[in-house]
Parts: sequence; structure tokens; C-alpha cells
Amino acid sequence: MAGVVPAIGRVAMPGTIPAKAKVVRNSSPEHAGESLPDLLRHGLDVVFVGINPSVYSVERGHYFARKANRFWGSLSRSALSVAARRALGVDILTPEHDRALLHHGFGFTDVVKRATPRAGDLDPAEFASGARDLIGKLETFRPRIACFQGTMGYRPFAKTLWPTGEKPELGEQPVRLGATRLFVVPSPSPANAHASPAVQTEWYDRLFAAL
Repeated sequence: MAGVVPAIGRVAMPGTIPAKAKVVRNSSPEHAGESLPDLLRHGLDVVFVGINPSVYSVERGHYFARKANRFWGSLSRSALSVAARRALGVDILTPEHDRALLHHGFGFTDVVKRATPRAGDLDPAEFASGARDLIGKLETFRPRIACFQGTMGYRPFAKTLWPTGEKPELGEQPVRLGATRLFVVPSPSPANAHASPAVQTEWYDRLFAAL
């Protein structure tokens, strides 16, 4: 991205967690058994940030588990995943690889951790609370880039940090959260008719170029 990206003056929390793979459990009782664990660790290149887990994904225990979701197919065709696929010895990544990718620079979390059949079932208060929790996670683990899967999830996150900020657009954002750059790609959900699988792959290629 041309020019200097201004960093927001938030102080990252001290890294007290060992630099090894860490599956972060959700401690809220109301979320127990109703969500996916955060897959986070220090030293990640990219953390993929979904809006919230679908009930289907939670039942299967993996991120973006529905076959119609474009995430895994598009990521597999992208230059972003070449090194990970070679290391894992596969041509196509599947939901079952989500935990393995922690060892290859990729993590997973969501803006809101409560699982629902549709993201539209969430209310504004959940987005606001989830955004605050997400800020803490990113400040703790400090990935190089947090990649939001759609503007629906990024919008409440940005509003929490920068209430007077401009309307978010796709691509790298002109602000940072400490050392973490922020990037938005189209939602890979099949409900998003504005991005084909080829377009989704192109955005992951752009993310690779940004790295």
C-alpha cells in the first residue's frame, strides 16, 4: 500500500503466553459448547476473522465448515496458501486443516463468538461486545495482519476503535491496531452474491502481496 500507514496508539498487552500453538477456549458460560475455540498464537502472519460461527460449523468443530462456503476452496487456489499446502502435503485445504494451519502462520477467530444459523441473527450489542473482546485478542497475539471476512464484521470493530472513521472498504485499511495491519476481503459466504470464487481467490492473492 502506497505511503505510510498510520498506527493507532493503543499499547499491546504484554506477551505472557508462550510462543507455541494455543487453542483459546471461550470462558463465558453462555458460550460454552456453543462456539468454536479461537485458534491463536504469537507470531502469526494472518488471523482470519469471521463474523461469527455458524451452528453447522460448531457442530462439525471447524471454521467455515459448510461446503458451499468459498473460504477453503478460494484459499487453496491462492498464492497465500502455497507454502502451507506444500508443508502439509495437500493440494486442497479443508476445514479439518484449521488447527494445523496454526503451525504455518494462520489463525482463526470471530468478531462474535456466539453461533447462529445466520449472521443476521446477531444484534448490535453482541457486535459491540465482540469487537471489544477481539481488540484484546489482537493486542495480545499481535499478528502481522488481521483479515476480516467481509465488511459486516469489520464495521463494528472499526466503529469501536474509531467512532468517527470513514466507511470501511475492501483491501488494506489506512489504520492499524498497534503492530497489526487490518485487511478486509469479501465475505466467503454463499449468501454473498457479489464475489465469485475467482474474485475471492484474487483477494487472498492481494493479501499475500500485502504480506
